[in-house]
Amino acid sequence: WGEMKDKKIIQIELKPIKNKDTRITALLSGEIDLVTDPSIQDLKRIESSSGHKVESTTQARTIFLGMDQGSKRLRTGNTGDNPFKKKKVRQALYQAIDIEAINKNVMRGLSEPAGIITHPGVNGYTTNLDKRLPYDVNAAKKLLAEAGYPNGFEVKLSCPNNKYMNDITICTDIVGMLSKIGVKVNLLAQNKNKHFKELKDNQYDFYMLGWGVPTLDSHYVFNYLYKTGASWNKTNFSNKKVDAAIRVMEKEVDLDKRDAVIAEAWKIVKDDITYIPLHHKVISWASNKNINVPIRINKEPLFKFASINK
Repeated sequence: WGEMKDKKIIQIELKPIKNKDTRITALLSGEIDLVTDPSIQDLKRIESSSGHKVESTTQARTIFLGMDQGSKRLRTGNTGDNPFKKKKVRQALYQAIDIEAINKNVMRGLSEPAGIITHPGVNGYTTNLDKRLPYDVNAAKKLLAEAGYPNGFEVKLSCPNNKYMNDITICTDIVGMLSKIGVKVNLLAQNKNKHFKELKDNQYDFYMLGWGVPTLDSHYVFNYLYKTGASWNKTNFSNKKVDAAIRVMEKEVDLDKRDAVIAEAWKIVKDDITYIPLHHKVISWASNKNINVPIRINKEPLFKFASINK
């Protein structure tokens, strides 16, 4: 783990406390010094304590919606075909989602609207790619009509209810937003274990997923989410140029050439609207004001860099 930088720290004790409310009570009472998973609802209460502080940073994890664009017809719905095969439909749903409203009202500012499924700390990320299409209900309605669905359509949205921060509330808001363009969304909210099992078993038309990038390189995203037949590519997206780019990412040692290939691959999938990116997750840690543990985008504390103010 490395030698401690602050010699005043002679012991670190990990104390599991299962109940989230009990964890916060233990923090505020001085029983413990650091909590790495406080809920959004508790942050103001912690910040109002003169002896405590909250630190936040964008995590290397993006929350998004996936659409099965490969199947001939949806498993749910009323059209008898698969609207998600058409880019205009995927774009209509994208532009009907008011991500700023979700950030303000659901996430309380603790999210960063995303244009791609990767984080600012990941190799291959660029600010230009991370820009979202504008929220525009009228444009979304027009796109649906041009795609052949002037009255919208019906589909089931599958979401976990205990995996991501405010996951079920986000999905509920999205159901309301899509209703404004005539898309009737039936929400299926389930325990994360059941959600991911059924997703892996190819049972979903429309679903929520979050993706972290532990390698901090775009290849990790492409290899699992975009490669033809990849384990988490439940959109059934398949593109020969993207598959070829993934092979180059795995072998090219010239970093300039490799980065150029990554950039081109991101442009292809962003233009395709393979997924609907929602936001990059923001994490917060709460601690005693005298305790300093640098917050990290992978959510893992490195205690050798911790320090105590005396």
